[in-house]
Amino acid sequence: MQIKRIFTESRAVSPVIGVILMVAITVILAAVIGTFVLGLGDQVGDTAPQASFAFDYDNDGGADDEAQVTITHESGDAVDADRLSISIDGAAPDGTNYIESTAFSDQVSAGDSALITVGTAGSDTSWSGEVIRVVWTSESGSNSATLQRSTAPN
Repeated sequence: MQIKRIFTESRAVSPVIGVILMVAITVILAAVIGTFVLGLGDQVGDTAPQASFAFDYDNDGGADDEAQVTITHESGDAVDADRLSISIDGAAPDGTNYIESTAFSDQVSAGDSALITVGTAGSDTSWSGEVIRVVWTSESGSNSATLQRSTAPN
């Protein structure tokens, strides 16, 4: 009987392992190449930060009774100020423009604030139903997200 020879024979083991490794390497390379060809690789680092902002409205706090809102980063991830913008939807009652008085610092972290003033010096305006958003835009500019939204009181 050749049972001893059957258990000691190892000629077929090496080619089988080689084929399995070649298939595994091919599948991994196909997945990596497919990810970048479909553009999914560019979006890996473009996830929006998690941050919370507070809005404090003041209808007669500025010079010449200008309406103001202070936007304060309360908690969450620190965000590069170049990636943030403030969007205001709605028009002031007298048709004046919004003026950004003080922007965020270089790195926006908890406690940092920006001051937005509505109207022009000498105009008597107030916040009334405008929607203010803190918007984050990715470094590549391909993605954006609203981090916080607030509606001004009437």
